[in-house]
Amino acid sequence: MARKGKGKSKAKKTLKVTSNKILEHSQINRAPHSFVVHRGLVGSNIRQLVVDMRKVMEPYTASNLRVHRKNVLKDFLSVAGPLGVTHILAFTRSETGINFKVSRLPRGPTLTFRIKSYCLSKDVISSLKRHSMYAQQFENHPLLVLNNFAREGLHFKLMSTMFQNMFPSINVNKIQLNDIRRCVLFNFDPETNLIDFRHYSIKIVPVGMSRGVKKLIQTKIPNMGRYHDVSEYLLNPGYLSESEAEQDGPHNEVTLPQTVKSRGNIAAHQSAVRLIEIGPRMTLQLLKIEEGLWDGEVIYHEFIQKTDEEIAEIKKRKAKKRKLKENRRKQQEQNVEKKKLARDKQKKKSLAGMKKKEKEEDEDSEVEQPAADSKVMDESSNDDLEDADWYRKEVGEEPDPEFFPVKSTRPSLKRKMKSSENTKPKKQKFKEEKASKGPKKGFQKNKGSTLTAKKPNLKKKVHFQQKKGKRKQ
Repeated sequence: MARKGKGKSKAKKTLKVTSNKILEHSQINRAPHSFVVHRGLVGSNIRQLVVDMRKVMEPYTASNLRVHRKNVLKDFLSVAGPLGVTHILAFTRSETGINFKVSRLPRGPTLTFRIKSYCLSKDVISSLKRHSMYAQQFENHPLLVLNNFAREGLHFKLMSTMFQNMFPSINVNKIQLNDIRRCVLFNFDPETNLIDFRHYSIKIVPVGMSRGVKKLIQTKIPNMGRYHDVSEYLLNPGYLSESEAEQDGPHNEVTLPQTVKSRGNIAAHQSAVRLIEIGPRMTLQLLKIEEGLWDGEVIYHEFIQKTDEEIAEIKKRKAKKRKLKENRRKQQEQNVEKKKLARDKQKKKSLAGMKKKEKEEDEDSEVEQPAADSKVMDESSNDDLEDADWYRKEVGEEPDPEFFPVKSTRPSLKRKMKSSENTKPKKQKFKEEKASKGPKKGFQKNKGSTLTAKKPNLKKKVHFQQKKGKRKQ
């Protein structure tokens, strides 16, 4: 019976794990995903700011996305659909300053901010005495806090909804406190019309105990060489360093509904919530809100106000531009179709020509085939005769007809020579050819048929002999 119970408990565990995985997968699919990129030449600091912003948007962002100079907005849009990306955050540089664009995919709107000032994460962390940076806090999405955005105006509503949709929604009844490790703050200042962006790490510390007890709970072994008794260390916190003192009070003390993983934070007990800034920092100013994706109608502009007539004229101009673009696209499609038809026609023509050429080659080969066969037969018969002659010389007997078959009686296709041709013997033929060429040098032909030699030149001969005698002397 015990074994059966064990098996059931294992099955229940595996079922629970699989159900949790399915739930997690569905949550990931429903969560908003983002691309954080830079466009154009922005400099090394802005590139580092892009990396820091990707850290803020983790885990639902492309952390290792590579952006090349040749990449355009269409490249990101073509990839965004299959990956479920809902937002693009882009940093650009213009003549007036650095801009930060937040776009909702696939049809907008687009919010454009001017970055008045910024500070990188490394600078923020280096300014802290005790920073709180660890890898586990980036495994879950941050908590979003919006301050002073409940105001009149369409641009405030658009900003608040855009910021809310950038991060996953939270179910208060099902949320686990161990999953909340970070916080993102957007604070609107009505006096300057600027938005402050901050990124914090959340730390929970137990309240209602002395600092000595906290050190013991957190497994930090204190130096008790100065004390006579343990009670002095526990009751008198004056010997502790001033840097460890934290300003806790009713503004940040809460009663925990769940037990948190850090030491001393138990459910139904009071703990203090502390925020440690981990960067980056940005001070933003809203410039404009566009209806489309980076190139739509301007809904709101901070500095430029246009009349209804100007707006109507801009709309008319955009409609004309859109129509011209559509006509151009139709013309391009027609040209492509025309080229395709011409290509198919040329292909058919070339295939017909190739077939015709193959047919002609086959006919020519059929005509030439008998002559080739006769040639092969003649060669084979010559080889047989040579083999028979060799056998006679070496063995001294006539070869057996089985080994060397008799030459085929098939008539030769070669043209037979006439009886009148080549009937003369070779010697007579040679003499006639020699006589036709004429006498050799040094001979002359007389009136008769006989040949007589020329008389030698005696003067030349004597002169040559005299020269020869002088050389010898």
